Amino acid sequence: MPEAEKAQQPIKLLRTSESESLQKIRHTTSHVMAMAVQKLFPKAQVTIGPWTENGFYYDFDSPDAFTEKDLKKIRKEMIKIINRKLPVVREEVSREEAKRRIEELHEPYKLEILDSISEPITLYHLGEQWWDLCAGPHVESTGDIDPKAIALESVAGAYWRGDETKAQLQRIYGTAWETPEQLEEYQRRKEEALKRDHRKLGKELGLFIFADAVGAGLPLWTPKGTILRSQLEDYLKGEQTKRGYLPVVTPHLGKVDLFKISGHWQNYKEDMFPMMAESAAAAAAEQGFALKPMNCPFHIQIYKSELRSYKELPMRLAEFGTVYRYEQSGELGGLTRVRGFTVDDSHLFVTPEQLDDEFLKVVDLILSVFKSLQLSNFKARLSFKDPASDKYVGSDEAWDKAQNAIRRAVEKMDMNHFEAPGEAAFYGPKLDFIFEDALGREWQLGTVQVDYNLPERFELEYVAEDGSRKRPIMIHRAPFGSLERLIGILIEEYAGDFPLWLAPVQVRLLPVRDAHFNYVKEVAAKMREVGIRAEADTSGERLGKMIRNAEKQKIPMMSVVGDKEVEENTLSIRTRASGELGAIAISEVIEKLQKAINDRSNF
Repeated sequence: MPEAEKAQQPIKLLRTSESESLQKIRHTTSHVMAMAVQKLFPKAQVTIGPWTENGFYYDFDSPDAFTEKDLKKIRKEMIKIINRKLPVVREEVSREEAKRRIEELHEPYKLEILDSISEPITLYHLGEQWWDLCAGPHVESTGDIDPKAIALESVAGAYWRGDETKAQLQRIYGTAWETPEQLEEYQRRKEEALKRDHRKLGKELGLFIFADAVGAGLPLWTPKGTILRSQLEDYLKGEQTKRGYLPVVTPHLGKVDLFKISGHWQNYKEDMFPMMAESAAAAAAEQGFALKPMNCPFHIQIYKSELRSYKELPMRLAEFGTVYRYEQSGELGGLTRVRGFTVDDSHLFVTPEQLDDEFLKVVDLILSVFKSLQLSNFKARLSFKDPASDKYVGSDEAWDKAQNAIRRAVEKMDMNHFEAPGEAAFYGPKLDFIFEDALGREWQLGTVQVDYNLPERFELEYVAEDGSRKRPIMIHRAPFGSLERLIGILIEEYAGDFPLWLAPVQVRLLPVRDAHFNYVKEVAAKMREVGIRAEADTSGERLGKMIRNAEKQKIPMMSVVGDKEVEENTLSIRTRASGELGAIAISEVIEKLQKAINDRSNF
């Protein structure tokens, strides 16, 4: 391959889990960092230092508060250690010997870690100067790390064992790569991610806010953000109507007994908001209400309200239902991790003979949604049961049937997929769609689940053709996943520059002088009458500032209106997608806009 062509090849940044080489480099670099910290700050005690998907971190208990300036010192010390090319040596020792050595170092956290790990007990040494409890893997020498391919990124607080009642530690995050070019590309993507951050853009575009008076993880949607949500809802509702889905609405809370039947209370209680009870006695007896973490038990009650015939199946119940999860405050993150969110939920009740066909139709709907949203870079994850875990409900036979149904679907559609044992919900396996965004980050979007267990737990039935009573199978599905998470992802994927059909404001008309105010207001009103979201800027600002404001708001189309446009009954059109298009008759602009919006295409 010619050098010029090589230079144009995009740099592939693998995750740690995808590369044994990176896993060794990052794990060893975390040890090098800990050694450097303890040399510079002798009173610092080490705790844990794992790799992450893009780097590593180490938690320290230190009387010194680490600063950005300290990170520079630590990195310099790390480079010295790397350049000494110290051998990285694995040593297997008895539990007693490990305890003796740890006590000599006066490292209480290491003692606690020792108590929680099983044999073999292994230590990894950097030369003869430093060691830590570790299972590996590591490179053979610190010299195998490129000092120009490492960086220390930040310091954050962290509780020991993630427990708020335990000691607060300092966590140093870092990253390490095989080459300086990879590090440079990683840092470029990080900078771009900051520019695209949905929390920043959401505020600039006026889409949503968070208010301390309301509570963390509970977004408030502004008029523009609400329009965006509504467009997504209306689009999916239209697609569902075409496919025979029936709309339902269910309450935000229900009796705890409902969630005991479903298994959520026993298996998901730590993620639910506390129970609301009328008295202490009721609370002690677990008699009360809980905010719903899922919509499925409510849809089941609608199905169960009548004895169903096989002729009524498949029954497809759909709801944009808001659910609540008691996420820890440290785990919240803008719209992508919240405490109250709206799921585009649907539950299909099908016969065994209908299962495969209905599952394929659901997948087809999800793929259609992704196409409309211009999301093309995704793969399917078969989230299956971990055979070694006891957290799941239902029989092995039911699980095998459900998992085989998902396998058949992805094989029939020839989808790019991989299996992930342990990622299933407690009541059934899932087909999750993992989307890779413009910066190479992965997000879970749509999901489909096959469930034999909840129909069994709720004793659901239908009358079969021969008159016997049989159990339906449930399919849970959510093409968006949740509106909040989806919108957060879309803001970053589009960098706030929404497609025409989704944009909260689609057209802004900019008058050159006050004399043109009436014209732009009349044209904007005509557009709104036919469903086009148009605004007339009558702020009286200078034209240059009006143009800059429209550009900052990433409005897909704008028109500067002067004497000529008023006289000729036209609009001079400029679009973000195609640039300057010149003067066009108003009737033609409206007609083309309507078609582009309906087709979900550019003007």
